[in-house]
Amino acid sequence: MRRRLLIVLAAIAVLVAGLLAGLVIYRVQQAKDVRGSSTAEFHPTKPPKPPPAKAKVPWPMYGFDATRTRAVDLALRPPFRPVWSYGAGSLVEFPPAIGYGRLYFSTNAGRFAAISMKTGKRAWKLDLHRCVAASPAIGPHAGGTVYAVFLNRPPCNVASGGHGHDGKIVAFSAGQGHIHWQRTIGPSESSPLLIGDRLYVGDWNGDVWAFDADNGKVLWKRRLGGAIKGAIASAGGRLYVGAYDGHLYCLSTAGKVLWRASSQRRLYGNGRFYSTPALAYGRVYIGSTDGKVYSFGATTGKLRWSTSTGGYVYASPAVSNGLVFAGSYSGRFYAFDAATGAERWHFDAHGKISGSATVIGNVVYFATLEQRTYALNARTGKQLWSYPDGKYTPVVAVAGRLFLIGYGTVYGMVPK
Repeated sequence: MRRRLLIVLAAIAVLVAGLLAGLVIYRVQQAKDVRGSSTAEFHPTKPPKPPPAKAKVPWPMYGFDATRTRAVDLALRPPFRPVWSYGAGSLVEFPPAIGYGRLYFSTNAGRFAAISMKTGKRAWKLDLHRCVAASPAIGPHAGGTVYAVFLNRPPCNVASGGHGHDGKIVAFSAGQGHIHWQRTIGPSESSPLLIGDRLYVGDWNGDVWAFDADNGKVLWKRRLGGAIKGAIASAGGRLYVGAYDGHLYCLSTAGKVLWRASSQRRLYGNGRFYSTPALAYGRVYIGSTDGKVYSFGATTGKLRWSTSTGGYVYASPAVSNGLVFAGSYSGRFYAFDAATGAERWHFDAHGKISGSATVIGNVVYFATLEQRTYALNARTGKQLWSYPDGKYTPVVAVAGRLFLIGYGTVYGMVPK
């Protein structure tokens, strides 16, 4: 009897081991990189043109425009020299928006400032006493309005519940910083998306909000399956946003979920999306905490390619001239083929990369957590220049001038 029991237990153990081994093999196969196609949901297009030299708002939001490709065709090349610097007082994690002759940005300590684009002198500032990890957006409403989101009050790393677990979206006058309107939402680090008279943001509660940009009226709210950390992108009358439940969502501009895609299954669950999507060529490009950069079809949500980087990808991809650029916690900065995901080149930065890249003309800029900014030839990856400051998304630009964002200093620069 005892021998029979031992045989049964041994058989069960073998069966369980076999099932576990099968699961591991299945998950490993699922997590393999996927190589893409140059024909499936891929439509080559030209890069966006820069705004006219005299445009009132030459860099209106995070990522430059609603597609969040972080690329603009300006004739600026390194090396650069600083002509002014502005000490912000604490970390500037996200880059300024540029309009009406000023840079608008927040510090991590909650100070919102407007400074002169030409001189770096401060025009106005406000202390909101809330943490900030987002860029503002600028629109023409009421003669010029700046929209910014804020996290909860310090300490700002409260994951859920508790006292003060709320955030704000605030509309300031571009001229003097007067508050036009403000609304309470969940803590938010989702850089606002402004399209016409509608403003879209996400929050830690997993809500996507649509506001009337003129008066702050809530037009709709949609709860998704996880916290939203990145910004919303838009193209073709659709909204795209990643969430911490490991899914990428496509919504209509009325808030209806049109499709939901996910990162690849790993042995221990899915990766999460902190990255903001970039939209180009009929595709969605986004980084994941599972160490991969993904490409999905913008129409269908089908996985078109995935490529591993060896470390977390918090960075939001930049896209230009058929290449996708993203840095990784592995300390490497990559250029991938936008159609297939094949690696075109990589650069060893010897420092973790968390922030997003920016492409200005044929030069791609990124920064490492070791506080150094690099400028590389976008086609070859050859280093052209570096600067001993910067930590996250390092630059924005207008015709004739580059603005470099250091750890707690913003620099106005011109070519040498």
